Amino acid sequence: MRRVLGLLSISILLIGLSGCSYLFYPNAKDFAEKAKDQNHVQTLINLTNMMETSAKAARGGTGYDQALNDLHNQFHAFDDRLCCVDKETREKPAHALAVTHNKELWAIFKRLWKFKSDQPQRDQHLDLFASEVKELRETLQTLK
Repeated sequence: MRRVLGLLSISILLIGLSGCSYLFYPNAKDFAEKAKDQNHVQTLINLTNMMETSAKAARGGTGYDQALNDLHNQFHAFDDRLCCVDKETREKPAHALAVTHNKELWAIFKRLWKFKSDQPQRDQHLDLFASEVKELRETLQTLK
């Protein structure tokens, strides 16, 4: 019984913290506030604009520089806000496509993170990331 209770409390703790990106990425909250709009979809579009700008600014850099740090926090802000849209919007097929684009962005970002100090792989992944963000923004435009 004690073992089950301990396992249950650890599970609740992990589930509770897994969606709380602001706990681990406090700057993401600042970017979310800058992008905030009355329309949740417009907030997401504003975040995609920020991410694309940061991805372009991070080209030519190396390591965990300020531009990559901004992109990282903006991406966490976007990921957190994507699930905050109203139920009616979540039920649209375009939202499902936006979720798919978000998953593709995670795969690209993980590779970008791996090659953050290696040129030209870093720039290639940044270009791919920016291209995917552009497609995501076009998808989000259909949700408006």
